[in-house]
Amino acid sequence: MQPKIMMKKKSISASKASLVLFLCQMISALDVPLDSKLLEELSQPPTITQQSPKDYIVDPRENIVIQCEAKGKPPPSFSWTRNGTHFDIDKDAQVTMKPNSGTLVINIMNGGKAEAYEGVYQCTARNERGAAISNNIVIRPSRSPLWTKEKLEPNQVREGDSLVLHCRPPVGLPPPIIFWMDNAFQRLPQSERVSQGLNGDLYFSNVQPEDTREDYICYARFNHTQTIQQKQPISVKVFSMDSLNDTIAANLSDTDIYGARPVTERQPVLLTPTGSTSTKVELRGNVLLLECIAAGLPTPVIRWIKEGGELPANRTFFENFKKTLKITDVSEADSGNYKCIARNTLGSAHHVISVTVKAAPYWITAPRNLVLSPGEDGTLICRANGNPKPSISWLANGVPIAIAPEDPSRKVDGDTIIFSQVQERSSAVYQCNASNEYGYLLANAFVNVLAEPPRILTPANKLYQVIADSPALLDCAYFGSPKPEIEWFKGVKGSILRGSEYIFHDNGTLEIPVAQKDSTGAYTCVARNKLGKIQNEVQLEIKDPTVIIKQPEYKVIQRYGQVSFECIIKHDSTLLPTVIWLKDNDELPDDERFLVGKDNLTIMNVTDKDDGTYTCIVNTTLDSVSASAVLTVVARPNPPFDLELTGQLERSVELSWIPGDENNSPITNFVIEYEDGLHEPGVWHYQTEVPGTQTTVQLKLSPYVNYSFRVIAVNEIGRSQPSEPSEQYLTKSANPDENPSNVQGIGSEPDNLVITWESLKGFQSNGPGLQYKVSWRQKDVDDEWTSVIVANVSKYIVSGTPTFVPYEIKVQALNDLGYAPEPSEVIGHSGEDLPMVAPGNVQVHVINSTLAKVHWDPVPLKTVRGHLQGYKVYYWKVQSLSRRSRRHVEKKILTFRGNKTFGMLPGLEPYSTYKLNVRVANGKGEGPASPDKVFRTPEGVPSSPSFLKITNPTLDSLTLEWGSPTHPNGVLTSYILKFQPINNTHELGPLVEIRIPANESSLILKNLNYSTRYKFYFNAQTSVGSGNQITEEAVTIMDEAMASRQVDIATQGWFIGLMCAVALLILILLIVCFIRRNKGGKYPVKEKEDAHADPEIQPMKEDDGTFGEYRLFSFVSSAPF
Repeated sequence: MQPKIMMKKKSISASKASLVLFLCQMISALDVPLDSKLLEELSQPPTITQQSPKDYIVDPRENIVIQCEAKGKPPPSFSWTRNGTHFDIDKDAQVTMKPNSGTLVINIMNGGKAEAYEGVYQCTARNERGAAISNNIVIRPSRSPLWTKEKLEPNQVREGDSLVLHCRPPVGLPPPIIFWMDNAFQRLPQSERVSQGLNGDLYFSNVQPEDTREDYICYARFNHTQTIQQKQPISVKVFSMDSLNDTIAANLSDTDIYGARPVTERQPVLLTPTGSTSTKVELRGNVLLLECIAAGLPTPVIRWIKEGGELPANRTFFENFKKTLKITDVSEADSGNYKCIARNTLGSAHHVISVTVKAAPYWITAPRNLVLSPGEDGTLICRANGNPKPSISWLANGVPIAIAPEDPSRKVDGDTIIFSQVQERSSAVYQCNASNEYGYLLANAFVNVLAEPPRILTPANKLYQVIADSPALLDCAYFGSPKPEIEWFKGVKGSILRGSEYIFHDNGTLEIPVAQKDSTGAYTCVARNKLGKIQNEVQLEIKDPTVIIKQPEYKVIQRYGQVSFECIIKHDSTLLPTVIWLKDNDELPDDERFLVGKDNLTIMNVTDKDDGTYTCIVNTTLDSVSASAVLTVVARPNPPFDLELTGQLERSVELSWIPGDENNSPITNFVIEYEDGLHEPGVWHYQTEVPGTQTTVQLKLSPYVNYSFRVIAVNEIGRSQPSEPSEQYLTKSANPDENPSNVQGIGSEPDNLVITWESLKGFQSNGPGLQYKVSWRQKDVDDEWTSVIVANVSKYIVSGTPTFVPYEIKVQALNDLGYAPEPSEVIGHSGEDLPMVAPGNVQVHVINSTLAKVHWDPVPLKTVRGHLQGYKVYYWKVQSLSRRSRRHVEKKILTFRGNKTFGMLPGLEPYSTYKLNVRVANGKGEGPASPDKVFRTPEGVPSSPSFLKITNPTLDSLTLEWGSPTHPNGVLTSYILKFQPINNTHELGPLVEIRIPANESSLILKNLNYSTRYKFYFNAQTSVGSGNQITEEAVTIMDEAMASRQVDIATQGWFIGLMCAVALLILILLIVCFIRRNKGGKYPVKEKEDAHADPEIQPMKEDDGTFGEYRLFSFVSSAPF
């Protein structure tokens, strides 16, 4: 067993080796670049480039042109065969061949007959390298024969029966297109009941009386000859049951076939195809058409299914009212049983069509041209499939390979030809023929053996410019035989390029997937084979990408506004960008409203047609970028239109309308308004509103109103113009639905009652003759209602009433048709009078120097004689206890609403005597005052002194004068003086405090420091405490001798000279430092440290004289006069 296994493995390894060799041979085959100059220099076997179709139907009235074009080096010569034998065109004067071409022209228009040239033609293109052949081209002239004459009997058929009108067109080439028309050349209407079959016959599932006519005409159109043939008209007469019974009674016996049967419904019966099953063969790639047409009454409906599978989803179509199933691009998988089911209310019928999909040959691998160098190996592969499987045969230069001249380098292995160690004499054109019973395929493929040194076809020093971070493709188009090897170098002395950052394509192209700035430079391509070596240098430049740094943005603009789109770019300085603006991917409108700037687009006076997408496109020679934005033009909606009133009732109507254009802003709601043409013509009132998705509304109506309606559309931009008014609708009169509102009863005098109300509006009257019934009676008294009817007023005065008593009041509307519903009652009062008594037991409680609380007893409500408004406290200051001067008495009033019995009196002055009294108030006015009540406020803190003046400054003293407080608020006990010195940096020194008797008004401060500023704080005191202080500042004068010495020094000449010398020295030092710095010199570390010494560690001065020393001081005060 083991040796067998080893042998099997060896066999497998051998087959694998052959496969690897085969793949290598395929890969080693050369591609010849499509370079015109190179193609002119290289020898090449013929290649067929153009030929007529295999089945070539020609118009017998025109010249026959059979195409055959080929290329090769040297240019090929052409020859033809007809029906398998040589076709000598020189012996037929009607046949010519185009110059430098194999195309034949057969002259039919000058006496030739197309039928004489029917046959199978084949073209051969030949040069010294081989021969290529065309397909077998079958030439047949088209035919459009006339209809054979036949006697057509009229078709008499009973209503409801089925009928088939046969067309039977003449056999033409190609087959004609069939259609049915009448004498007026109008196509006959078709439906589920009447339709044309695939064979051209006209089928009636059941006939109806309207099918009676004498001009059913079948037409055959022959497209190739552009002719139409017409069959004789066919007559159809349909007998209805009534006419049939009359005919039976007059002419037929009781045993006639028609009998006296009525039209009866019938279950479906298939008219075509017949029987229960049938078969259909179709070729792969064609369109499969299956048909089922049924008779029956009612008209059957057709349904299709595939047994054991689904109909293909994207290739299935139903035609001819589902009577035809169409499947496009069929394949072997579409084989199977297809069932059609015809069904009506009485039953069903079905038919199964067994479909078999066969296949003419089709390529799996078509042979490809081989370009080999001497000594190389290669293969030609020809693989095709079909059903049944096609047979493969080979030809060499148009001759079956079995009888072709032998070539030791060639070996045929079924569908493959293997070439080994080819030589230049091995060049030839091979033909592969794959055929079965349904057709054939023919392919030419040449083997061209060339020995050529390397050539580089890319121009020298070609410049490539690429955007950074994009792929860079450097071409090195080459040719050579054997196939050259390609290497790339960067720079003059650079090493060979390798690595993952480069991609080397088979066509010689070097790809740098992500080119960077450092990729710039010269690149050298080297091509070499055993016959030679050549190189070429190209240049690569990397440019910065073009970027839109400010893109246009989405804009919403109102109609007639102005809008701008920005498009700001950044680009490589060596590239010249061009900016193009598009609207909806098309050029901008030729309109002066569109202003294109350097980096923007402005649209003036925007209109609706400007709505769309605007795109900014920036192009350079290397890249292109774009950005888009949408412009939405919005406006108020257009007004609604076509208002219609429907469903008119006494109290409602339905209004409908059609919305106008919303102008890109959705309609949010509709506002409905009405006009009352009877009461307020020309005045529009709000009725209701509905959402913007609603276009009908049920409106509630009032009687006795002549309505017109209009609709206004609303969106975010605003309201539309109103629609045109609807038609008018006058509602019937009725009793009033409601009574006047806001009924009140208020007396204007102590002995009357004024009853008022809000009148009904015109449309609320519900009818003519609107009036009001006014009724009243005294509350809590057993009185009858007193009533009066008034019109055109909204007030009635009842006189002679008691003072301020409650009344029950009601006002009812009525018109000529009757009264409104019973109104509700309201409570009113007759007129008020002044209160009779004053509050008693008034008490005052002083809380502090500025606040007091007052109490009182309420008055009896009966004495108020009106609505109690509250209590008023009158109070005023009688005297200030701290000074005897009198002033004008100003009374103040505080009102406490409702039935309150106490209140607070704020804002009192301390140490003062006050009086107050209390009064009750109603709607008429105030009652008598209570007896005056006297109270006093205690002492408080005083206000600040009225002034503080500092005068007579000397070297060491200042005089202070002041005025007493404007408001002592008690008895002054003393004044408090505080002061402290201030230095030149506004820092404060120690604070000194002095208490001064209350009867003093001035003070002299001595023993102060000269030339020193002092700040003073001054306030007054009572026994309660200190008041607010006032502040002042003052300065003692400078010592005259010292001032004189300072002036003398500043004006001395030596001092001025010294200052000038110091300034000159500083200037010289600055110049020296500047020169040394420019020469690169550096300052010594010690100089730097001295120049930047920390102020925190500087030696402190022993005494800076800020505050000076404190000394005892004395003061002299003087009492005011």
